[in-house]
Amino acid sequence: MNPALLKDSSKKSKAISLFSATALGIGGMMGAGLFSLLGTASAHAGSHIPLAFLLGAVAASFSVYSYAKLGATFPSSGGAATFTVMSFGPGVISGGLNIFQYIAYLIAAALYAAGFSEYANTLFGGNLSPLEVKIVGAGIVILCAGINLLGTDIVGKAEMLAIGFVTLALLLFSVEGIHVANVETFHFSSWSLNGIAIATGILYINYQGFGVVTNSSNAMHEPQKELPLAMFSALILVTIAYVLVSTAAILLLSPAQMSLYSGHVLAEAAQIVAGKTGFVVIGASALLACAAALNATIFAASNIAADMTRKSSVSKALSESVLKTQLRALTISALLVIALVLAFPLDVVGKMASLAFLLVYAAITYGHIRVRKQTGAKLWPLWTAIIINLSLFTTLLLNVIESAPGSAIALGCALIGSFALEATSRKFLRRKLEPH
Repeated sequence: MNPALLKDSSKKSKAISLFSATALGIGGMMGAGLFSLLGTASAHAGSHIPLAFLLGAVAASFSVYSYAKLGATFPSSGGAATFTVMSFGPGVISGGLNIFQYIAYLIAAALYAAGFSEYANTLFGGNLSPLEVKIVGAGIVILCAGINLLGTDIVGKAEMLAIGFVTLALLLFSVEGIHVANVETFHFSSWSLNGIAIATGILYINYQGFGVVTNSSNAMHEPQKELPLAMFSALILVTIAYVLVSTAAILLLSPAQMSLYSGHVLAEAAQIVAGKTGFVVIGASALLACAAALNATIFAASNIAADMTRKSSVSKALSESVLKTQLRALTISALLVIALVLAFPLDVVGKMASLAFLLVYAAITYGHIRVRKQTGAKLWPLWTAIIINLSLFTTLLLNVIESAPGSAIALGCALIGSFALEATSRKFLRRKLEPH
């Protein structure tokens, strides 16, 4: 174990409350996935989207258990990046995994930025050109990076305000939507096990935000108690919201209509419920939710980068040249997210983000098994998490290879490149240190 990676209790840092940590988790989860991926998921699950959300929550709960145990045992602002070093030791495996994990957070942030710009365009009556939509996406990335410079406490407070408004708007929409809908004429569409599994995989990105809570564990008074509570509270509250919202959506719109309004399903459903007012309120909620998720994800990505490089436990290639300070880590992270926003459409980046996190969670949970005696975790939930994550990954990967092979290749290159960069940089560093 390397104690230098963990929380330093001698330094006085501003504590994050349980409420703020939970809000950070909800902010990380309740983003573009809910507002922007319903149409993509309904193409596979039809009107069974609430079931796909429930299955996604059950799948995520095992990973949440693993992360909560790891975070409580190894509190650090590096979060999951610290877990890999604790599990696999400071070498090529942990370094490569951390670079890939960093890329996964950037892809997720790009999804949220793309979701934000999609809804901004909808609110402007769909009059923005494709280039203008991309510029809006880049602009929100820059704004969120600026908020992150203000520190953990400000990030937590910003999340609470945004998520409070979004949660209230979604609950009102759900209750009113279910009330307004003609339940008697509703019929479930046909379904297949494979279709629901693909939809679960697509919607899994909605739950990846639980990981960002671990990045605030070193700012908690009692991480052993507060971290699991914050993570499971966020997961349960978000799941209730997802099931209610998706139920209202399938009662108001047919799967064909959902496909038609793909990137902005909820705004169209809200228009049926409350006319133009509903459309604007849900549109504004989508903007806030995407911004909050983007904010929380950039917070996690830059923390992983800055914390791990500061403690020399991730690639020297990254730490010595690119990610030396929090400001530089944040700037580089923001620029890479903007590049991803410009390069990929929303539905493709959504699937890429889910694939990346399914792989990361499986790898980190496998590493957890190696340090299980220290964390006190039970073995069966860890193996269950690994099997579920890899099964969903395989199902979704086969779909992506079929529908968007370019993004599957890009993700494969990112994975291989992460380990290649780590191995090369270590080899180069060894050669540099050897006496001539």
